[in-house]
Amino acid sequence: MRIRDRAAPDRSFERIRSDASVTRRDYLRMLVTISGGLVLGAVAVAAGVFPRRTGSSGERKIADAIAPGQAVTFTYPEPDDRAIAMRLSDGTLVAYSSICTHLSCAVLWRSGGEELVCPCHNGRFSASSGEVLAGPPPRPLPVIELQERADGIYAVRAVAR
Repeated sequence: MRIRDRAAPDRSFERIRSDASVTRRDYLRMLVTISGGLVLGAVAVAAGVFPRRTGSSGERKIADAIAPGQAVTFTYPEPDDRAIAMRLSDGTLVAYSSICTHLSCAVLWRSGGEELVCPCHNGRFSASSGEVLAGPPPRPLPVIELQERADGIYAVRAVAR
């Protein structure tokens, strides 16, 4: 067994210090740069530099007709944006995004209950207004304005709330 000589200085710290690739000054410079970028990003989002897709004005035919108590799924305003249109039992024609405002699960329509249901976390929305009835969704469903014409039913505008 080898005994350390107490008089000999321990050189391991010098080796670690010489291997360090980032000095304290460099670390602080990186910290300030990243923090500044985060602040600028937050200010840009708050100022509306990155706008949401809202108020789409493109029209799309979604169905020839929808009978009372029936629903039709479609995509609007973009091909990846799922939506649902339904004619309620009183004859009212409504349409909403079918993406839950909680965690983006699919929203399904219960024709008998006049409500839209998110099966992921039991979120429930009113079929007549899109407002949250129960569960964790923080906001109502985005509305899609429809026009009923002689040749069919058209989605005309997505309205963000």
